[in-house]
Amino acid sequence: MQAEQERQEATASPPVQLDVAIATLGDIREALRAGFRDFGRRPVLSLFFGAVYALFGAVLIVGLSVYDQIWIVIAAAVGFPLVAPFLAAGLYEMSRRLKREETFNARDVFGAIFSQQRREFGWMSFVVLFVFWIWAYQVRLVLALTLYRNGVHSLDHLLSVLFTTSEGMTFLAIGSIIGAVLATILFSITVISMPLLLDKRVDIVTAMITSVKTVIQSPVIMLGWGAVVGALTLLAVAPLFIGVIFIFPVLGHASWHLYERLVSER
Repeated sequence: MQAEQERQEATASPPVQLDVAIATLGDIREALRAGFRDFGRRPVLSLFFGAVYALFGAVLIVGLSVYDQIWIVIAAAVGFPLVAPFLAAGLYEMSRRLKREETFNARDVFGAIFSQQRREFGWMSFVVLFVFWIWAYQVRLVLALTLYRNGVHSLDHLLSVLFTTSEGMTFLAIGSIIGAVLATILFSITVISMPLLLDKRVDIVTAMITSVKTVIQSPVIMLGWGAVVGALTLLAVAPLFIGVIFIFPVLGHASWHLYERLVSER
């Protein structure tokens, strides 16, 4: 009943008209400052989301290693940072409320997240997972085509093959090119669309188009931001995912503020 009422309200209201600003290095700096500020204002709840993200990643990698699914460990390790926008919904909601100087608790944030299942935001999870699984299977395909003679049977053996054989170097080169293309596509359609869908009543197509438009208008700055996010997350993953607990919340808050600086309603 409530979902039907929301659909009727969305149909009755005029479509949202959005303007996209050109991104600058100043926008990135200010977004990061605001991200650290939000983290400092609500550290416990922010760290909770970072801990969940880190735990999810650690369990994923350990589980894949234990069950000998070595081919997917690489895809998970490289692609894992790119699913962060969907998992950062709680951080977006916190930053939105902090910007409005609203009082809130954990229940308010979780309630806002769960309510998104009745809106377009939930469909973005399918888009992210679709690209992620394409990523995973292309890794398996390239692995089979380049390393079929080496009979990879453990993570240690895989690392040895990758960095000491010509086949391993070929795999890394081809996989990196394909991965970069998919990473750019996924980043472009999610960097703005995720916070936009959480913030305004727009459809998923409008959100993705707006996100891609933002990247196209400022390709160097936006793709540079994506590279920084990916690099920081991968570095944080290295020490047993401990760094992710701190890096992920700050980047989540910063992503929300970057969205607010670049997208406005007419």
